[in-house]
This record gives sequence, structure tokens and C-alpha cells, in this order.
Amino acid sequence: MYSITCQCIRPLSNSSPVVEANDKHNDVRHVNFAKIPSWVTLKTSHSSLETHKTQKGQVENLHLVSLAKQGKLREVHEFIRSMDEAGISTDSRSYEYLFKMCGTLGALSDGMLFHKRLQRMDNRNNLIDNCILQMYCDCKSFKAAERFFDKMIDRDMSSWAIIISAYAKKGRVDEAVRLLLHMLDLGIMPSSSIFCNLLRSFSDRSVLDLGKQIHSQLIRIGFTSDVSVDTLISNMYVKCGWLEGAEVATNKMTWENAVACTGLMVGYTKASRHGDALSLFVKMISEGVKLDEFVFSIVLKACAALEDLRTGRQIHSYIVKLGLKSEVSVGTPLVDFYVKCARFEAAHQAFESISEPNDYSWSAIITGYCQSGRFDRAIQTFNKIRRKGVLLNSFIYTNIFQSCSAVSDLIYGAQVHADAIKKGLIQCLSGESAMITMYSKCGKLDSAHQAFLAIDKPDTIAWTAIICAFAYHGKASESLRLFNEMLRSGAKPNAVTFIGLLNACSHAGLVKEGKKFLDTMSNKYGVKPTIDHYDCMIDIYSRAGLLQEALDMIRSLPFEPDAMSWKSLLGGCWSHRNLDIGMIAAEKIFQLDPLDSSTYVMMFNLCALAGKWDEAARYRKMMAERKLRKELSCSWIIVKGKVHRFIVGDRHHPQTEQIYSKLKQLDLAIKKSEEGLLDEEDDAVCNFTEREEQLLDHSERLAIAYGLISTTGETPILVFKNTRSCKDCHEFAKKVSIVTGRELIVRDANRFHHVNSGKCSCNDYW
Repeated sequence: MYSITCQCIRPLSNSSPVVEANDKHNDVRHVNFAKIPSWVTLKTSHSSLETHKTQKGQVENLHLVSLAKQGKLREVHEFIRSMDEAGISTDSRSYEYLFKMCGTLGALSDGMLFHKRLQRMDNRNNLIDNCILQMYCDCKSFKAAERFFDKMIDRDMSSWAIIISAYAKKGRVDEAVRLLLHMLDLGIMPSSSIFCNLLRSFSDRSVLDLGKQIHSQLIRIGFTSDVSVDTLISNMYVKCGWLEGAEVATNKMTWENAVACTGLMVGYTKASRHGDALSLFVKMISEGVKLDEFVFSIVLKACAALEDLRTGRQIHSYIVKLGLKSEVSVGTPLVDFYVKCARFEAAHQAFESISEPNDYSWSAIITGYCQSGRFDRAIQTFNKIRRKGVLLNSFIYTNIFQSCSAVSDLIYGAQVHADAIKKGLIQCLSGESAMITMYSKCGKLDSAHQAFLAIDKPDTIAWTAIICAFAYHGKASESLRLFNEMLRSGAKPNAVTFIGLLNACSHAGLVKEGKKFLDTMSNKYGVKPTIDHYDCMIDIYSRAGLLQEALDMIRSLPFEPDAMSWKSLLGGCWSHRNLDIGMIAAEKIFQLDPLDSSTYVMMFNLCALAGKWDEAARYRKMMAERKLRKELSCSWIIVKGKVHRFIVGDRHHPQTEQIYSKLKQLDLAIKKSEEGLLDEEDDAVCNFTEREEQLLDHSERLAIAYGLISTTGETPILVFKNTRSCKDCHEFAKKVSIVTGRELIVRDANRFHHVNSGKCSCNDYW
């Protein structure tokens, strides 16, 4: 057992008995200290040191380098102190590694200590000075870097390259250019690498003029014959948004450059010049340019934007031919392409071909399921990837929130919400906005509001989501209040914000307020009205019974009216029993959307109301000739996590007898308190003695009755319906709320109806 201090260490002489005992190992000259644990000190390693002939300090510096490579700076300081005590110097190679590691770790204070220590020594050289300069730059201490640079006596090309490149990489282009000009003033010609690093840092239009000047300088010097420089010039122009310059730079190359062409394709797609991107792709193929996976991802993006199914399929065939269909970098944009072209089966097949799908691949296929209305499949896929342990991203959660909204699955949506919080992905504002919408469409407006309040700094999308949520639930005054809060917060409204506000006004009969929003959204808020905004205003007029004003607006639109313009007017004509204007609207709808069955049904009923049975028969005949059927109404209610669905006259539910018995009890209770289910107008329209019995079969009533027999207490009964509530069922819900004392919430195709004590939140505007 040795007991040695640092002072005992000295060069080993040939007369050492240890060396004599080990003369047969004289050929050993080097020791690998890389595997020595960080706690090894001079004391514990002395026995190993004495077994080898080395120059003084060589082994110690090797160990110091090993510690530096491991990033163990605390041990480095301790070891250097031990070396000082032993009178052993730290060599220049060790300092190189020390400064490099300090830069890598961002350990500025350690680097400054090493620099201060080095200033007291004589073994500095230009290489060490450049390492110090690089360390300050890597630690983002640019003032210290420039001070040191100014004091350097023997600055070489590497010195200039280090500091100019550091400024360029950190986006401090002005400082980088200033140093470049200073270099030229001193008569020093920059190397191509300095120009290249500068070109890489030019990334937006604000530095385009500087980029052009650098390009001119490169032409003057003669560096433009270098392929790498030419490629960087082309890519610089792409990033700065000057595609014409990029085209010239690319076309001047002496041979086709795949990198430059790909960069130009990226520029085309960013500028929405997707046709040019496809043309360049065709040229690359004809010129025999070698194509990689990234090229295919760009060209598929262009096909998706153009919805060019034919070209996309040809590219798909080419991908299969090259054996790239299983590559995730190609397969994922291929899935996205088919989704955007509404070819969901092809998207599914492309997805199945990917050997190792990543989170973006799963996100693309889930998006496809959502867009195709296969929300249950989207949720099943989400469950599958959770079990697989796939890394989930915020886009996936956004799609699942949308799926839960569509199927009204509040319980699962809340579980997904909790899972997103657990994974730290809820902070994505698009996900938070989708969550607000999910709670709103599942009937939980209070939860939607709480989700909004939990957002630290709501952006325009989040504000718009909560404004639309309150509008959807008939809370117009709250929507308008939130809009004023949004303005005070500094968030700017967008086109969708005004859609929400106009819908709020429509469902509350706020004609003046709606007209004010439409008139001021452009001049005051910088949002140009679209046909969707005018359709909302037409809907406001129509619901309020101002049918002539609605018709006049349609005829004076700055756009060509769409089917929705006329459908909004027809809906108002039905509500206010105006056959004349209704016929005008219907004829326009038949031209724009002849397969919409609801128009024929509405006109049949309008004519029947007016006693014009011949006209009514004509609409029914038109419907039959076009083989159209009225959309089947379906209502559902979720009780204890299970969905119970009903259609008109449904008798398949296990509790059918109790449901119909409850409906008859309700009918009797309502008749005792009022005059019955029907008003005079409804009796006149239908003229059927069995009308009341037929009304009991409506899907909405069946769902309400099931809710009453399946739940107790003050819990609101929440019913969902895929079509607009009929007037009879709307009145029925109001009367049931009186005789039972229960709150009913009905979500139809247009909005939520909160019914309590005989009053509905829609104020009969629906």
C-alpha cells in the first residue's frame, strides 16, 4: 500500500528498482486513461504512473484531456490544482480541449477561469487563441469575444471566420457584415467559408439587399464557380423570398444540383407556386437528377395543395418503383396528400405501407378519419397508439378533441384532456381551442369556460373558440362581452371571430348589432367580409322575419350568392310562413344544390300550410324523380357512459315500454296544465286526427323520455339530434321542463337549446 503525496511524483529514472523489475515492458510507452474513473487522483494512480517511462506531465495531461472530454469540469479544476502542487504544467493540447468543452457546455465562468490562468503562462499560440475566441462565441458572450478578438496579435483567417460565423449563426447579421467589411478594409480577402456562413444566416426579406451585395462580391472574387457557394446563393434567395434570383442562380450552375433544385422547390411551395414546383420536379427527372426522400415530400405537398390527384398518383407509382413507399419521410406526406384529396381508403393503404410510422404519420391518418366522418375510427386509432407507446403530439390531441365533439363523447373527451395535461401537451393553443370547442359541443359550457380561463395568454384562436361556444349555446350577451374583453387584451379578431359574433346575433334576434358588426369589421378591424359573413347577416334578417331585407341583401351582394344564402332565406320563409319569397329561394337552391332533400320537404310543408296541395304534390314528385329521401332524424342521449340512440317510431330499445309509458304520462300532465301538444296552426297544416300519437314517436321525445326515467335529481337532461328540432318537439321540451321541473338541453344541427321553466335560450330563434 503506497502512501504518496503529489510532491513525491517525479520523472522515473532507469535506476528505479521498479523499472528494473519490469525491464521486459520497456516497449510500453503509452497509457490509455480514457477508462479511468473521474475520481482517480494522482495519489491513487501513482502505482500505475511508476510502471511507465514518460516525459514529465504527459500522463497527467492525458488524464486532464480525458476529464475534459467527459465534461467533468469540477474534477478538472481539482486535478489542475494537484498538478500545480506537483509542479506539472498544463500543456496547450489540454487547454484546447478545456476551452472546447466549456463552449459546448456553455460554461462561461469556467472558460474565463481557464483563460485567466492561461494569461499567466508563456505557452500560448494562435491555435489556443482561436480556441478561446470560439469558447466565448459558443457561450454567446459576444462582447467578451470581440474584446479578445481586438487584442489578438496574430489573427489568421480562422480567427475572422470564428467571430463572423458566430454572429451570423446567432442571427446578428449586422455585426457579421460589419466585421466582414472591416476585414476587407484591412485588405484581407475572406475565405469562401466566411461567405458561406454569412449566406446561411440570411433568412428573410429584410436582409435581401445585403445578400445581393454579398453575391456581387462573390462574383467579383470568383467564388461562384464553387458548387457549394452557388447552392448557398440559391437557397439564400429562396429564404429571402426572391424566387426570381434563386431561379437565375440555379439555372447558371454548370450541372444540375439536387440540393439547389430542392431548395427552389421549397421556395415555390412556400409561395404557393405549386405548379412551378411540379414543373421543376419533372425537369429534375428529365435531367437525371438523383432524387431523395425530401424531394418527394415537397412534391407531394404541392400535389396536395393543388388537389392534383392524377399527378400525385403518378408520383406514388414512382415512389413504389424506387422502393421508398415504406420510408416514413415519404409515406407520411403521401398519406397527407390522399387525405387532402379526400381519398381516404388510399390514405389508409399508404399508411399501412409505412414500416415504422412516427407521430406525424399517425396524426395524418387520424386527420383523415376525422375529415371522412369516421370519428369512432379516429378514437380507436388513438387508443391503439397509446397502447403501443407511440410519442403523441399536440396535433393528434387536437383531432381527438374534434372527434369527441362530433360524437358528443364528453366522458372520453375529459379523459383525453387529463391525458394531455399529464403529458404537458395542453399548452399548445390549437389544442386548447379544440378542447374548448369539445366541451362546448358536448353541452358543458361551464367546462369550456373553465378551460378557456386556464389559458395563461389566450390568442385570437382561443378567444374565438370561447366566443363561438357561448354563441352556440344562445348566450349572445356573453359572446359580445367576451369580444370586448378580447379587444382589451390586445388580441385581434379574425374572420372566424366575426362568424361567431354574427351567429350570436342571429340566434338572439340582434339585428342592429349584427348589421353593425358587418359594417365595421373591414374599416375598424381590418377583416374583409366574405360570403360566409353575408350569409350570417341574411340569416339574421330571415330569423327576425325581415325577409324582404334578406332578399334585397342577396340581390346586392358583392359576390355571387351561394346555396347557403338562399337556404337561410328559405328557413326564414318556413318559420314565418312566407310562400312567395320561399318559392323564389327554392328555385335558386334547385339550381345550386338540386340534391338537398330538405328544400323539397320545406317547400312541401309551406305549400301545404297555404292549402296549395297541387304545388305541394309537385315538390314531392320532384323529390321522387331525383330519388331523394328525407334525412333520417336521429337523437341520442348518454347515460352512465353508454350511448342510447333513437329514430322516429323506434321500438328496439330494451326499455321501450317504459319510454312510451313515460311519454303518455307527460302528455296527460301537459294537457292538464295547458291545451295539449299542438297549436291551432299545426292542426290546420296536418289535418290528421292521429297527429298527437305520431308526435309521440319523434326521436327527440323518445330520448327525453328515456332521460327522465334513467336519471334523477336536478341533473340536466342532455339530448343530441342530427337534424334541426321541429317546432312541435321544441314546444314539447318547453312544456316538459314545466311539468317535471327538470332542465333540458337539446343540441340540434344548428345550436344548443337550454330549456328551463318553459323558456328556451334561443328565444324561439332557431
